[in-house]
Amino acid sequence: MRLRRGARPATTAPHPPAKTSHPLNVAIVGGGPGGLYTAALLKRLAPDRQVTVYERNAPDDTFGFGVVLSDETLGGIEHADADVYAALKNHFVRWDDIDIIHRATHHTSGGHRFAALGRRRLLEILHDRCHALGVDLRFNAEAPDPAALARTYDLVVAADGVHSATREAFRDVFRPRITSHRCRYIWLAADFAFDAFRFEIAETEHGVMQLHGYPYAADASTVIVEMCEEVWRAAGFDELDEAESTARCAKIFADALGGNPLRSNNSAWTTFRTVVSERWSHGNTVLLGDAAHTAHFSIGSGTKLAVEDALALAACLEEQPSLAEALAAYEEERRPVVASTQRAAKASLEWFEDLARYVDQPPRQFAFNLLTRSRRVTHDNLRLRDAGFTGSVEREFGCPPGTPPMFTPFRLRDLTLRNRVVVSPMDMYSAVDGVPGDFHLVHLGARALGGAGLVMTEMVCVSAEGRITPGCAGLYTGRQGEAWRRITDFVHASAPGTAIGVQLGHSGRKGSTRLMWEGMDEPLPDGNWLLVAPSPLRYKPGGQTPRELSRAQLTDIREQFTSAATRAARAGFDLLELHCAHGYLLSGFLSPLTNRRTDAYGGSLEKRLRFPLEVFDAVREAWPGERPMTVRVSATDWAEGGTGAEEAVTIARAFAAHGVDAVDVSTGQVVADERPEFGRSYQTPYADRIRHEAGVPVIAVGAISSWDDVNSLILAGRTDLCALARPHLYDPHWTLHAAAEQGYEGPGAVWPAPYRAGSRPPRTGRTDAPRPRLTLRGGPQEG
Repeated sequence: MRLRRGARPATTAPHPPAKTSHPLNVAIVGGGPGGLYTAALLKRLAPDRQVTVYERNAPDDTFGFGVVLSDETLGGIEHADADVYAALKNHFVRWDDIDIIHRATHHTSGGHRFAALGRRRLLEILHDRCHALGVDLRFNAEAPDPAALARTYDLVVAADGVHSATREAFRDVFRPRITSHRCRYIWLAADFAFDAFRFEIAETEHGVMQLHGYPYAADASTVIVEMCEEVWRAAGFDELDEAESTARCAKIFADALGGNPLRSNNSAWTTFRTVVSERWSHGNTVLLGDAAHTAHFSIGSGTKLAVEDALALAACLEEQPSLAEALAAYEEERRPVVASTQRAAKASLEWFEDLARYVDQPPRQFAFNLLTRSRRVTHDNLRLRDAGFTGSVEREFGCPPGTPPMFTPFRLRDLTLRNRVVVSPMDMYSAVDGVPGDFHLVHLGARALGGAGLVMTEMVCVSAEGRITPGCAGLYTGRQGEAWRRITDFVHASAPGTAIGVQLGHSGRKGSTRLMWEGMDEPLPDGNWLLVAPSPLRYKPGGQTPRELSRAQLTDIREQFTSAATRAARAGFDLLELHCAHGYLLSGFLSPLTNRRTDAYGGSLEKRLRFPLEVFDAVREAWPGERPMTVRVSATDWAEGGTGAEEAVTIARAFAAHGVDAVDVSTGQVVADERPEFGRSYQTPYADRIRHEAGVPVIAVGAISSWDDVNSLILAGRTDLCALARPHLYDPHWTLHAAAEQGYEGPGAVWPAPYRAGSRPPRTGRTDAPRPRLTLRGGPQEG
């Protein structure tokens, strides 16, 4: 029997103690769903295999009440063990809807397809299957010491949960990172069945609380009550016992429960712990499920991940020639899936931690924001599931009929952008003596013709000494200004309706380096110029140490910015952005990691803000009043002791108080030893926080790659504009193609007259070939 095909060979070897991947004597620590299902699979694959499960609790002891499984997971179970699937299927409760109740407004979104059953029932089914196959189930039995287990058995599977003793025994090998989070929650149940997955928000005198509820039997539902730690304490839950907490939760959510009581099962308030293990195996010991990784309950993936781990581990043990290769293949296969799930879970977890931020959103937008919080459900996906609900959100947002959110206009002062897409600033390193040439005309012109609402230049330097590389463009001479005028004239004449903006900056300590493709951030082999910065700290080892700026030099640099702004206005730019991010000069003042000054421009955040705000005020005065100004900031340094999300909000508020029209929210690149957490639209949460807490429009940037992402972020109210870089390098007409793919024709995406014939995707290959009339079934089967 084969569980699945296509496991890739391992690339690393974790020092195996055995030469075969078919261990005959297996110990499994932990009798939860993951451990039991692993036991059943391994025993079914090799009936002569001795499989022992150590479970310290009794057979009917369990935490929680219901378990939600996806169709994908159920499909894997059905393929691997039809008997288990059939037993599960008899007890499933299925439903499609999600209900969101907030401020007495009830919204329902359909088409989500859930399946759930009681956790105790799931364990009983797995117990029965293990008994039938001959697995040795030892309840009320503490597992022997992990090292002794490893010596006694051919394979040890540690499925002993988030508090895994096995993982802790080999902590120096598995190297787990465990993070506790800000919300308290309690796992309860009600003796009636919700008819949907229910999210109910309660705004109390102590703060915001939420209920997550779903049915798991015809007469029972799981109910999770969650709130931030400070709300939990203010409400006095820290002083209540289990019974009192249960009764208090039932009273707070009496409407959702229809006046029914709640019940507990050794339930206690706890905080969720995210576990990320650097390694999953050590010798013949391997981690599985929560012992290796956890994902927040709000996306319902804990049991799902454990069951899928079991399927993959069993398959890899069958397919690989040695235990080392099997365990490495298991980790290689599962790690990307788990990492993706954990990113989604983190986004969902943080959304609920920050729930109070969103309660004032319009009702339908709030519901849409909740549904798309993890970024796994998107605008397009939700539209396919429930077109009526999604359409109502779009109408409330103000989308004209047939208009995706990304193609709605947005106004900044006297400038109205025809859509929400921005071509992000991208350094091209192709100027000569700071003068943009034909390359820049074609590069920026092509992207303007491509339909974006706003096209931004690369960072345009305010002095020769402020360049990053010898190939950086500038605005410190009249000749440079004339060259830029040629480009803005082309954009305004050939792509009417597209705005073009300039980003002004100074490299600071990150200057005098090679072109990106010759060695990014590496010093020039010759022809270097002196660097200046807030403090004499070099960016990376081997780089040049900058000189600390004097007060007189600060005045000179401020005047360089204003002179460049005046040239930019004459050159015809529609918008100006001040670059205060990525560790360049103005960013260097903002971060405590790069600003060690002891004068009026260093120390507290208020003092570190002083020079960037002085520059902003001077540029704002030089820049025409009707034209908007934005500022790009690094919302986190991704480094201990650096700028974080809270400081970023303070920075954004300061610029807003000085008249900024929008904040372009990026992250990192401030210090060389940063540790960013990359992922799809990974910087958006910082823009979201600044938008809601600082009350200023924002531009989100960072791994936003699809028009579906743009629509989702805009409609959820997490950003006002989306800036995309690499997608526009891949496809200069990204915005027009997004319109064509969505069937949109309107003022938000106008094809240039010479290109209108190409506004439909061309046909590829033959379309007149006869369709097959008969499909023969049967034939050889793979073993």
